[in-house]
Formats: sequence, C-alpha cells, structure tokens
Amino acid sequence: MIDPPIVSAKLDAADRLIDADPAFLALNERAGGAIGATLATPQLATMVRLARRLRILVSRAVTIADADLDLDCWVRATPTDQGVSLAISPTRERPAWRSPSASGAVPPPADADWIWETDAGLRLQRIAPDAGARFGFDADAALGKPLTRLFALEGGDDGVLTLLEAVAAVEDFDGQPAVLRESGAAVTLAGHVRRDGSGAFAGFVGGTFHECVSSAREVEALGDTFNRRLDTILRGPLGRIVANADSINAGTEGPIDPHYADYAADIASAARHLMGLIDDLADMQAIERDDFTVEDEGIDLADVTRRAAGLLAVRAAHGDVTIDRGDLDTPLAAHGEFRRTLQIMVNLIGNAVRYSPRGATIWLKLQRDGDRAIAIVADQGKGIAPEDHERIFGKFERVDPAEAGGNGLGLYIARRLARAMGGDLTVDSAPDAGARFVLTLPAA
Repeated sequence: MIDPPIVSAKLDAADRLIDADPAFLALNERAGGAIGATLATPQLATMVRLARRLRILVSRAVTIADADLDLDCWVRATPTDQGVSLAISPTRERPAWRSPSASGAVPPPADADWIWETDAGLRLQRIAPDAGARFGFDADAALGKPLTRLFALEGGDDGVLTLLEAVAAVEDFDGQPAVLRESGAAVTLAGHVRRDGSGAFAGFVGGTFHECVSSAREVEALGDTFNRRLDTILRGPLGRIVANADSINAGTEGPIDPHYADYAADIASAARHLMGLIDDLADMQAIERDDFTVEDEGIDLADVTRRAAGLLAVRAAHGDVTIDRGDLDTPLAAHGEFRRTLQIMVNLIGNAVRYSPRGATIWLKLQRDGDRAIAIVADQGKGIAPEDHERIFGKFERVDPAEAGGNGLGLYIARRLARAMGGDLTVDSAPDAGARFVLTLPAA
C-alpha cells in the first residue's frame, strides 16, 4: 500500500525503473516488478511510454490493484533528459472487487463449453482454468483486458450486437455471435447479469459455445464471410487512420512539434502493417480454396520485374540499399497472370530490401532455361540456414520470429501463386552469405 502524501520514481530512457521511494518499490515488487525492469503496473508503464515519446507532461487518475485493495491515485509523468519522473499521489483506497458469483449467487449459462466473468466495464475477471489450453488462446494474457480483446463481436442478421443491447438494458443475453481472436474459432456467447451489493450492474457471468462447422461448403462460406467483413469493418477505418496520420506527419495544417510528427508517422506505419496483414489473410483464404485459379495472360517477366523494382525504389533509397536491375530491358515472355506475378516479385524484392544492411546491393536477374522463364532476386542479408529453406515457405513462418518484419504469410502465398501458374519458388542461401530467391514460370 502506498502511504500518503506523494511517492516518486525515476525511469531511464528505456523505461526501466532506476530509483523509487520504498513505498513505490514495495508496490512494484508485489506486482512482479523490480529495479532495472519496466514497471509491473500496466497503467503506469503506458503513461511513462507516452510521456517519454511525446516529450510532454502526462497527468491522469489511475486505479492500481494492490493485493486486497484498489488504490485510486493521481499520477504525473514528467519527461526528463534521462528518462521519465513519476509522482504518485494516493487519493483513496478501497477493497478490491470480488465476484459474488464465486459463492454461486449467479450461475453461468447452462451447457457452455467454458465460462468467464467480467466487471461492469466488461473487463475479464475470471476465465475457466483449462479454457485457454483447450481452445487455443492465452487465458492469462486476457485477464484484466476488455472482453472484446478476446472476442471479435459480430452483428446478428439485423446488424445488432446482442451483448451491447444487454448492457444498455442491464439484462441477460444469449446468441451473441463472435470469433475467438487468437484461434479464429466461431463461437456464440451468452451471459447472466451480475449485480453489486447496492443492486447496480457489476458485469456478466458468461459462457462460450463453440460452433461445429460440419462441411467443406460451410467452411468455404465462413471464409467468404470473413473476407467480406475484413473489407467492410477494417479496411475503411484503417485507410482513414493512415490518411489522417500522414496529414499530421506532413504538417498540412501547420507546423507541429517534431515528436508529434514522429508519433503520427509510427501510427501510419502500424496501420499500413495491419492493412498488409488483412490483404495477406484475404489472399490466403482465396488461394486455399479448391476452385482457386489464375489467368494465363501471356506476361513479360522483365516488365513485371521492372515495375516491382520501381514500386520499391523509394523504400530502398530510404534504407541506403541499391537495386541493381541488370538487363531488364530484354523481354522474357512467360505464361502467368500479371497481377499475381507482380505480387510475387514485390514480395521478394520487398523482403530483400527489409533484410539488407545499409549500403548493400540487391541484384535482379532474368534468364531462360529451356521451357522455363526465371527471375532471380539476390541480396546481401544475413542469409538463411539450409534447414530453414523449406520452413520459411510455411504458413506464418519466418526466418527469425523475434525480428521486426512481416507476418509470415508472404512467402507462403508467393509459392502457392507460383505453383498455381505452373511454376515454383525456391531459395538458395547460407548463413552470412545472403539469399537468392528463384521464381520460375513456364516460358512462352
């Protein structure tokens, strides 16, 4: 427990705790933190990151859970030359929230596959102990987070979200369709209202019912529905986020603090990454259909490669990477679909740019070998071990998952597309020797 009136803490430029009052140290240790580590209380850690990033004072009310108490505090995070300084002023302490359903006051929905409970803010307070292991999600990480972080809620036939109507009316609900975000499983939610000692709404005791998709046709229909919802629910808002963040970064409304401009650029970059993930998921859903086909448009592989290099020229220049286009002026006729071949080459050249050190060169080469038209993308990156040559073409696989980068779908999709056009995609590489990706298509 923090003793009044004010306690303080200091953090370095990497948001690690370097000094604090004894009372704060004890609170942080009870939450699992320590000197030299980031703060164990998520609300405080978020304020520290925000103050450091924006270089402005951030001040707000925060409730900190501490053993059997909830501490209502006023917290001020002030950026300094060395990092961030925290000042915490406790205003009230009160008993921590306890679920009345633990004693059986509110029963869970009957026949649910697993149960959960929320508080009045729809934050998850309890999840059935074995639910995460059984149904493919991290139950510990979900605790304390909003219910919608675990489930993506979907509207019914009339577009209405049953759970939100139940919150507004403070009544039980059932039949709320949703998707378990981590596993993608389709589920239905139901819940019974919990009330506190004064009779006010205190959350739900809920149940999750997993749906069984009984046929390939139903699986296909589910994929089509998912793809349509990606377009209508996510693409529009993400596009607006990118546009607005780019406008802020460019200062179109007038000069702004450089730190705000950098923050806006990061927002735009993150939104573009999500847009790319949505595109990849939509492509994956398409190429895995039994009836997926590509057009044979009779393409010029040299022209496609030139266009792909042009699309990535700015990104390469920004990273001080040279794209050596070699002899791309000589046409190389091949069978394939223009759009899909361009998608493959953009992925290969984009990966080469991403993983090339500054000052490196990427070589693009074309050749014909009998009835095969071949495009080669060679880089000077850190290379790929032989045992990983096949693995990186798997779904959601990456050479080094710890590195910043893509989502592990690009090469999987690229190889599936190459093979759908009658060709293939392979890699020749070794550690510290760069990578050489080879696209082959039927020559025309």
